[in-house]
Amino acid sequence: MASPNRIFALNLGMQTVTLAEFHTNPSGGVTLHACQQEELIVDPAADLTRPAQIEAAVANLRKALGISAKEKIHFALPSQAVFTRFVKLPGSSPNDVESIIGFEAQQNVPFPIDEVVWDHQIMGEAKDNNWNVVLVAIKADQLGDINSSINKGGFRSATIDVAPMALYNAFRYNYSDLSGCSLLVDIGARTTNLIFVEGDRVFSRSIPVGGNTISAAVAKEFKQDVTVGEKLKLEKGFVGLGGAYAEPEDPTEMRISKIVRNTMTRLHADIARSISFYRQNQGGSAPVRTFLCGGTVGLPYMVEFFSEKLQTPIEYFNPLRNVTVNSQVVADFASTRAHALGEVVGCALRAIGNCPVEINLRPQSVVREQDLAKRKPFLVLASLCIIASLGAWWYFVNRSADITQEQLDSVTAEASRLEQVANQFAGVDAENKALQETAAPLILTVAERAIWANVVDELATRLPAYNIWVTNLQPLSQGKPYSFGGTKTAAVTPVATTPAPGAKPDAGPPKIDALQINGLFLANPPDRLDAPKVIDEFVKQLKESPAFNLEGKKDTDIVPQRTTPDGRSWAYPYTIILPLRNPIALP
Repeated sequence: MASPNRIFALNLGMQTVTLAEFHTNPSGGVTLHACQQEELIVDPAADLTRPAQIEAAVANLRKALGISAKEKIHFALPSQAVFTRFVKLPGSSPNDVESIIGFEAQQNVPFPIDEVVWDHQIMGEAKDNNWNVVLVAIKADQLGDINSSINKGGFRSATIDVAPMALYNAFRYNYSDLSGCSLLVDIGARTTNLIFVEGDRVFSRSIPVGGNTISAAVAKEFKQDVTVGEKLKLEKGFVGLGGAYAEPEDPTEMRISKIVRNTMTRLHADIARSISFYRQNQGGSAPVRTFLCGGTVGLPYMVEFFSEKLQTPIEYFNPLRNVTVNSQVVADFASTRAHALGEVVGCALRAIGNCPVEINLRPQSVVREQDLAKRKPFLVLASLCIIASLGAWWYFVNRSADITQEQLDSVTAEASRLEQVANQFAGVDAENKALQETAAPLILTVAERAIWANVVDELATRLPAYNIWVTNLQPLSQGKPYSFGGTKTAAVTPVATTPAPGAKPDAGPPKIDALQINGLFLANPPDRLDAPKVIDEFVKQLKESPAFNLEGKKDTDIVPQRTTPDGRSWAYPYTIILPLRNPIALP
């Protein structure tokens, strides 16, 4: 496939939209010709207007770069909008994997498969007849809204990538000479993406901590809205070095630096857990170097902080290492924002082909448009052939009535045959629809298998590392313990629970609407009165979980049992009640 001379790449960040124009060069690489960024509304409360914000930002950037309407665009979706799963599939060849990937997608994607747009790619060679496969999916309606905003902004969608995979392609293009395991830490506005690169394999993980986490904490500290918190972070924010380093004289800077350091410390803990997961569950190696990218890494002393914490060489990821820059103006712009241009470089590389990962989440409207564009030359040729055939037919009609009648009989016979084929297709289509209606509830049941694993994973992720244990998990239905034998049982603990206000007992099919956690916390020494604080830390982490609905709940409702250490034991019981945000239907 011939590479286009002009390539337009777009990165849809949660807070920043970046548009870049690249030109191909004779050596097969790309040259950055122009680049612009536009900020979106910081406050998450404005997410309902995000499609309109994207449309306006894309239109403004297109006009600023002087790009005509209806040009093809290669863009990357934010990781927060996309479900990504790495799986191992058995098979002796890639064809074996392709034959079962549809079933695996139904099992792993947490939505009905007919409501999503998904894609996959086999990563590297098989090991012990197991293939590493990356699955990505996005809700079809959400993708449709984003694609519509891009189209209204003046572009036609070409390839639709995912931010972590675009970063991976850019990294492989610019740092192909590295060996060992490299860790790419992309700290964005809402999330931090960890991308492990080791040879031809890749593994990514998303952590819900980013620049907006700092902005929200600053806003809360100074009792301001998030917009003011973002401004303070950018004007006075830096990572506090702690220890023996002198604190800033400005009290505002000092408070903000401590907030930034606390947030980064929390992020480092999640990174450490992710590294352990990669090594133990994915069979990877410990990273020997770390690269920082994303908008938030521009805060001062970020490199020093991670160098201290990760104990590996730290540097900013430079996606323009092997990319030429057209002019000094563009070079000046890129020099201060290079760490945030990895996604647009990765998208541009997709246009020239042969990338390590070629995920493409195209909605049906784009698929139809691109298929039509591919067939257009053949349709034109077919039209010319038809016209020529009609001319020849008219010539022979005038010369011989017998030939005309013979051709008419032939056409009639062919039409009859095609009508029979059409009737056969109609029968097969009706049978196919009936099978789809039968399979739909079964597919939905398979998709719900992962719900309990996700809930338990949320509890394990947010459980403090020390001084607290969970000894029992009890599902609750309308305030009563539920037995998976199919009936509600008597309470297994002395804690009484009540259903949510206004709920009608036993109305409709049974649902698990809450979890009761029973456990122990350590008091060392046994009469240490502040030992129960570890319960408060656990509850604080649970309140941030999307799996549980703790908004507006009183602490006494969440923790109905909290034992005060009396010096007679090392461990004391506690009970926590967690209402589920999405109750789980039971058969």
